[in-house]
Amino acid sequence: MSAVSDRLPTFPWDKLEPYKKTAATHPDGIVDLSVGTPVDPVPELIQKALVAAADSPGYPTVWGTPELRDALTAWVERRLGARDITHRHVLPVVGSKELVAWLPTQLGLGPGDKVAYPRLAYPTYEVGARLARAEYEVYDDPTELDPTGLKLLWLNSPSNPTGRVLGKEELTRTVAWAREHGVLVFSDECYIELGWEADPVSVLHPDVCGGSYEGIVSVHSLSKRSNLAGYRAAFLAGDPEVLGPLLQIRKHGGMMTSAPTQAAVVAALGDDTHVREQRERYVARRTALREALVRHGFRIEHSEASLYLWATRDESCWDTVAHLADLGILVAPGDFYGTAGETFVRVALTATDERVAAAVARL
Repeated sequence: MSAVSDRLPTFPWDKLEPYKKTAATHPDGIVDLSVGTPVDPVPELIQKALVAAADSPGYPTVWGTPELRDALTAWVERRLGARDITHRHVLPVVGSKELVAWLPTQLGLGPGDKVAYPRLAYPTYEVGARLARAEYEVYDDPTELDPTGLKLLWLNSPSNPTGRVLGKEELTRTVAWAREHGVLVFSDECYIELGWEADPVSVLHPDVCGGSYEGIVSVHSLSKRSNLAGYRAAFLAGDPEVLGPLLQIRKHGGMMTSAPTQAAVVAALGDDTHVREQRERYVARRTALREALVRHGFRIEHSEASLYLWATRDESCWDTVAHLADLGILVAPGDFYGTAGETFVRVALTATDERVAAAVARL
């Protein structure tokens, strides 16, 4: 057991506990803007679909019901602009974090193989490489990487934590470079429906991939766009030659989305109204928090999409965390996402309107 756990870094969120205790002593209570966990209700039509499928005594299939695969393919074509998507081009997974953490292992990577991801990035990309005993490195421009031994290239647009969006030209250039060097591209697009000052584009868009899905897979989640973090509902779309073997591995491993969750996903992907309504909630919170942070002396960088504001006062991120904790506001230190974030904090938009208003008043 220790041989596996010893490969992993210290769980970063444990370092935040003292600041959480400080923030919690505020007379009006803590405003927790540190973790991007949804706080708004699950839309009623999704709850009803879940309840209607509650009598599911049999084992669900790893690949999902035909209805689920129909919903996935229809959404990928409608929302991402992809063409000729079949059931072979999609694969449900048990939440996107599970996929990110275990993908290098499921791809058969190990010592001598390399995984690359952005210099500022979701920590689980590194964790996945460590679990597989693969090497890992960060990049500013992926096309400047040494492709020798590079087996998996992670893209993330819109970015967690910065909210940066990769444009069509940059994505097209990266996909072409990866194909030239035989590097598999996985594009984490979990925030793609949450663009504010930019319109995020998928690697599956024909202008990016040229109508071919060879060597590319996109990762999508319903956690943020439909408030389904508690349901563990996500999926992959892209190269069937990659998804086919992953399906077989996941069958053996029993990595299956529950039957009621599958039914809920069908309902969620078939309805765009609740997504627009949730976007409006986040727009209002984003506007209020951004204005308050700027007035308080912060500078906001990127943040054109996703559920976070990437903010700095040009000081140690931990000094900023301590300062805000004294105001009863908890945020995530930027160095959780790489050393390049050591003067930034990540401020999540995932708090109730009442708590956001409290943070704005304190700022």
